[in-house]
Amino acid sequence: MIEVEHLNVSYGPTLVVSGATFTVPEGGSFALVGESGSGKSTILKALSGQAPDWTGRMRLAGADLSHTRDRTLARRVQMVFQDPYGSLHPRRTVDDTLSEALVIHGIGGRDARVLAMLDAVGLARKFRFRLPHQLSGGQRQRVAIARALMLEPEVLLLDEPTSALDVSVQAEILNLLKGLRAEKGLTFLLVTHDLPVVSFLCDTLAVLRLGRIEEIAPVAALRAGQLTSAYGQELIASSGGH
Repeated sequence: MIEVEHLNVSYGPTLVVSGATFTVPEGGSFALVGESGSGKSTILKALSGQAPDWTGRMRLAGADLSHTRDRTLARRVQMVFQDPYGSLHPRRTVDDTLSEALVIHGIGGRDARVLAMLDAVGLARKFRFRLPHQLSGGQRQRVAIARALMLEPEVLLLDEPTSALDVSVQAEILNLLKGLRAEKGLTFLLVTHDLPVVSFLCDTLAVLRLGRIEEIAPVAALRAGQLTSAYGQELIASSGGH
């Protein structure tokens, strides 16, 4: 579903990602792990069209991605951001937020679609006309996930989707994501520094350091504490095992 070959991404003169190569099968869940500044989020931005200065090759479901993106890509790939406080417009109701993509893409049956998506992400219908400040952090992130799913994409790009949430709420959101992936056959590309999240949600991980992929390993190797790169072992040690 996702193929990345020899991807280099620059911000001005600075090379942030260097030679990244990996693939994610349809329905798979792949994690990019590493500390801040390792280039993880930059890869997501390149895939979603938010980091235009890149070279290499990126393909989605067999189609090459170009430097200019059209609306059809939004139907196939959506992103869930780290901060549910910052990613929702403060003066737009949940209904406005979920309806927006349907309006832009000329999709009808909005009422039924909004209600179905509230149900899908486990958000009571009474929240439909509330504003973000009237919701908890976990409820906001459910809205953000619902927004990402409104166009029925095949791929979700997840940028630290639980790191801004209380620990008690993180498990709820992770369970929701896992269930949605199974139910809708979604492909996940997850960015995180949290190895337990990777262990729970993903099949495979790539360890990034200073913009380069140090190793790609199955999650079973992470759980067994058997990553092969020195940096991978450092990450395991710093997370208190796995």
